[in-house]
Parts: sequence; C-alpha cells; structure tokens
Amino acid sequence: MNSPTTPFSKEQLIPKEETLEILKTKRELFIGMPKESAYQEKRVCLTPDAVNAITSHGHHVLIEAGAGEGANFSDAEYSKAGAKITKDTQKIFACPLILKVEPPTLQEIEYINPNATLISALQIKTQHQKYIESLAHKRISAIAFEYIKDIDGNYPVVRILSEIAGISSILIASELISDCENGNGLMFGNISGVPPIEVVILGAGTVGEYAARAAIGLGANIRVFDNSITKLRAIQRNLGQQIYTSTIHPKNLLKSLMRCDVAIGAIRGKERAPVVVSESMVENMKPGAVIIDVSIDRGGCFESSEVTNHHKPTFVKNGITHYCVPNIPSRYPRSSSVAISNIFTPYLLQIGEQGGIENAVRFDKGLRNGLYLYHGVLTNKSVGDWFGLPFNDINFLIF
Repeated sequence: MNSPTTPFSKEQLIPKEETLEILKTKRELFIGMPKESAYQEKRVCLTPDAVNAITSHGHHVLIEAGAGEGANFSDAEYSKAGAKITKDTQKIFACPLILKVEPPTLQEIEYINPNATLISALQIKTQHQKYIESLAHKRISAIAFEYIKDIDGNYPVVRILSEIAGISSILIASELISDCENGNGLMFGNISGVPPIEVVILGAGTVGEYAARAAIGLGANIRVFDNSITKLRAIQRNLGQQIYTSTIHPKNLLKSLMRCDVAIGAIRGKERAPVVVSESMVENMKPGAVIIDVSIDRGGCFESSEVTNHHKPTFVKNGITHYCVPNIPSRYPRSSSVAISNIFTPYLLQIGEQGGIENAVRFDKGLRNGLYLYHGVLTNKSVGDWFGLPFNDINFLIF
C-alpha cells in the first residue's frame, strides 16, 4: 500500500536501470587516396605506416597507383601496409571517404559519389563559386584541414606546415647565398674570426619563429620585425633567449635590410600580405643578398616579389636573388607527408570509432570547425561570406 505521505509504493521508489541510446558504434571506413593532380604537388595524406595503423583497426584503404612516388613512398610499401592499389582513378573517387592534399578539380568531383565525405585543403583564395556548388549538388560533406582545430584552439595542420616553411626558408637561403654566381659565396655558421650571416625576419608568427630557430642553430645573427608586441615577446620566450626585435618602422627596417645577407618575408594579412618592403628598399640591399618571400601565396610582403615555381624558383632583380615559391613545404614532400599523416591518422581512427563523420563532428568541436559542407549544405560562415552564399549553423543540423 502507498504510505499516507507519498503517492508512490516502495517498489516504485527503488531506482531501476535505464536503457540509453548508444550513439558511438564503431564503423569500418573505406578510404580512397587518389594521386595528386595539382601542379608540383607531391605530398600525400597518409604514409605507409599510417595506412598500417588504419588497416590494423579494421578499416580499408584504396590508393591510386603511384600516389606516393613523389614523396618516395612506393606502391609496394603501401601494399605491405595493408592498402589496395588500383590504377582506376574513378574507383578511388567512388570511395565513401576521400583524402586529398589539394582540393579536387571539377572533373574529379564528377567522379565522387553522392553523400561521400571529402577531407582536403580548401584554399579558399584560389577557389570559385562553382567548386562549392558542384560539391553541394552531390550532397558531399567536406572538411577543410586548414580549418580543423585542436583542443587548444590552434590549427594543427596550418601550424605544422608553417613550421616546415620557416625551417625551409633558412635552408633554402643557405643554398642560394653560397652560390658564387648569383650569391656571395657565404656560408651559414658561426666560424671563429668570420662575421656571422645577418638575417632579417619579417613576422613573428610560427613561420618567423621556426625560421629564427633554424637561423640561430646555424650561427646567424637575426633581427625580427613585427607590429605585434605580443608576438615579439612570445618569440623571445619561445626561443629562450634575447634577440633583436622591433616593430616595423621604415627607418629601422631599412637600416637592417641594408646590412643583412638574407631577408625572410613571413607576414600574412587577412586578405593580402601587407607590402612592408618597397622596391626602393630592396635596391639598397647588398648585391647578392637573398630574399625568401614565404608569404607570396598571399601576394608577398616585398614589392619586388613575383610568383615562381619549384622548377624555376628564383629570379634576380636589382642584384638581389628572390625566391618566391608559394608552396614551400612541397619542396620536402616526404617530411611534409609524414607531418600531415601524423595529424590525419588519429582523426581517421576517431571517425571510425565514433561510427562515422556525423558522430565525429558531433562530439569533436575542433573537427566540426573544419566542416564547411554537411551533406551539401554550406555550414561555414567565412566560406559563405567569401562566395556570397547562404550558410547554415552546423550546430542546428547535427543536434
């Protein structure tokens, strides 16, 4: 009987087990990795070691023949790691999950099946509205890896490629400045009795920091310029030593450029890199000095810069050697591929463990930040604003 103080019986008050819906159900992934078709792109998203880790968890990887050759990974290595190799490009793009470094072309989008998932770079500055519309027409879910955030709110792929670009800029400069024909026949290195190389670095972000690390490691004197005091303070803290830093005052910058042997441009603006070094300032630099304009993909921060490529990476203007290749990390495709693969592999395993991309973006805010199309619906505000297209908040679509 019910007690006079409660309308419930004793049995009704005893806690009982509750059955909840289990959202995370492991699912096999079928991943396709086509050969990159973009000009001078040799990087791959997965190394053979990464493929081995993915297939060991019960997933399937289909790779186009020759996809890893540019990064010195053979088809045999991928095959031993558990991948299947095919020469049929359309078969690769028919996979439910497609991995690419560069965005697919419009022709490649035609090969993709409806409702597939694409993970690649977006490179919004080089895209056009038809690209987005073509993906949307096939109801594709697309993730731009440069938009993916980690738990600290950083962009891991952008950062790792910036680290590579920063180190590469100094290594490339050391090659160019040692050239006796166009350079000055100088060598990086703190040699007894020999004045060290003078390096000016424009920008105190990730590229600037790793360029500074590499230059200091090779014994150079460095001067770092940036208009952000916070970044200048941070680079000194991260390098663990006091270095010359300055905000960008034309007079101070000109003095430093006149005495430097190498100038690294690593300033990036929101739309275009600001031109902080005029052509007249370049004319006052030492004959045979070297300019590495890492920010050339945003227009460059040297007025004298012109886009070059890996086959003909340099030109001489006003007696100064300019290196203005937009995609510096692809100069080192194997190292870049390993770096990218280390980031992609945990995400792919996570997607499999959580039962597919829908659950993965539901539980991982950082991965959700990289999603710009969800079953053909535009979900990224910056992409929508750039192309003038309407977008929907992803949080209203997945919950």
